[in-house]
Amino acid sequence: MFSWLEKNPFFFAVAVFFVIAYAGIVEVLPNFTENARPIEGKKPYTVLQLAGRQIYIKESCNACHSQLIRPFKSETDRYGMYSLSGEYAYDRPFLWGSKRTGPDLMRVGGYRTTDWHENHMWEPTSVVPNSIMPAYKHIFKDNADIETAYAEALTVKKVFNVPYDVENGTKLGSWKDAQEEVKAEAQTIVDQMKNEEVKKAFSKGEIKEIVALIAYLNSLK
Repeated sequence: MFSWLEKNPFFFAVAVFFVIAYAGIVEVLPNFTENARPIEGKKPYTVLQLAGRQIYIKESCNACHSQLIRPFKSETDRYGMYSLSGEYAYDRPFLWGSKRTGPDLMRVGGYRTTDWHENHMWEPTSVVPNSIMPAYKHIFKDNADIETAYAEALTVKKVFNVPYDVENGTKLGSWKDAQEEVKAEAQTIVDQMKNEEVKKAFSKGEIKEIVALIAYLNSLK
């Protein structure tokens, strides 16, 4: 059978096409079932978390860190429960990543603290002695783009029907309301930080990128 296919390029190509097509269907179909729907308790990102996610993308964190735990014991032992399709229901774009220069961050919010992230981003080797990650001290000085994050939240709500509503505790109100919600969420994070410049800036109404990034990282559980 196989030798016959090898001698008939046309039929060989057709056979390869059907094998790949079948494999693709098997891989894709589960994403249109219950498995692809938001898992219980899953909420859309807050405006502050979206701002942090934008920083995560801007700084190319996904180039060295994945957010996809595969169902292998070696991975679940280290990173926790393997990833489920429904956990990515509100991710646009997906940040699965394909390289692990650094550890997977899918569940980092469950075992790292605000204080740890602050130290790590300021000087990685202070908490991970052999780390090759560069320091990100500039995000302690640059302001987070809250307005763009709010626009993104409005867009995914209207275009993709992301459920920002009172029922799940993620109501997306006016720009003024959003600013108050961002400030309240940021206050919790700033209170746990030690950097005086970040605290001083917050007292003046400025939210630094580090605050938004930590909000995003803390949401990954």
